[in-house]
Amino acid sequence: MKAIIFFNRYTGELETEDVYGEGFLKWAYGNPLGKIALHSFVKRPFFSTWYGKRMNDPKTKEKVAPFILDYEMNADDFLDDADSFEHFNAFFYRKLKPEARPIADTAVVFPADGRHLGFSNAEDAAGVFVKGQKWDLRKLIGDEALYEEFSGGSLVLSRLCPVDYHRYHFPLAGVPGETVLINGPLFSVSPIALRQNLDYMWQNKRTRTVLETPHHGKVLIMEIGATCVGSIHQTYKAGEMVEKGAEKGYFAFGGSSTITIFQKNRVTLDADLLENSAKQQELYAKMGDSMGK
Repeated sequence: MKAIIFFNRYTGELETEDVYGEGFLKWAYGNPLGKIALHSFVKRPFFSTWYGKRMNDPKTKEKVAPFILDYEMNADDFLDDADSFEHFNAFFYRKLKPEARPIADTAVVFPADGRHLGFSNAEDAAGVFVKGQKWDLRKLIGDEALYEEFSGGSLVLSRLCPVDYHRYHFPLAGVPGETVLINGPLFSVSPIALRQNLDYMWQNKRTRTVLETPHHGKVLIMEIGATCVGSIHQTYKAGEMVEKGAEKGYFAFGGSSTITIFQKNRVTLDADLLENSAKQQELYAKMGDSMGK
């Protein structure tokens, strides 16, 4: 399987992703025996729940320091000392110092650290991760009335790797509604898996929240579960005004994704995001940085 290449907005260079658990992913999604295991138990919620509980074991605290070293993480950004986490999961959904993620003045910001794909019209987005694959916005949203409201709008997929900051935030100020859960299996959302089948994005367990903004219409915010994600936690309060960049929630252990969908003609996505996405190439950017205007 080919390497995962992304464009780093900050270095201006193409980089190769150091994939956590790469051997297991290649086996599960590329090996015939792995695929049997995938559909027998790996995709099932009990497997991810079990794995998530393992990451809550106090013994996993010893994994934190080597993980920081191996992935060259900047511990100075952490709100709490690196040796203060009671287990690996607590480190995984750590908070950051506010100054580590400044919020851009532009109209809309990335909701999470990660590797991003953006499309001006989600329903015209073809060649996603591999030639021939296309977004099915109707299936992704899972609600016909909401689909009609967001049909033809822009979409940004923000993919979080295990090494990333795993709290997600609001891309604009506004009033969020209640979160709706759509149950499903838990396939990986790594490109290794999505190159095989993009449908995993709308088969997986996911959540859906509508944000009412003062000047940019409605924004649909979704969180996508994935293999080894213990759970999706919402920390905001529905019906209360939030500022741009305010925390919405966090993922427990595992990589995952958020999806931000705008109504038609409400947002112009940043040029570097659109240019790289047109090449089926993700753009690395941090939460709070500019996503569009």
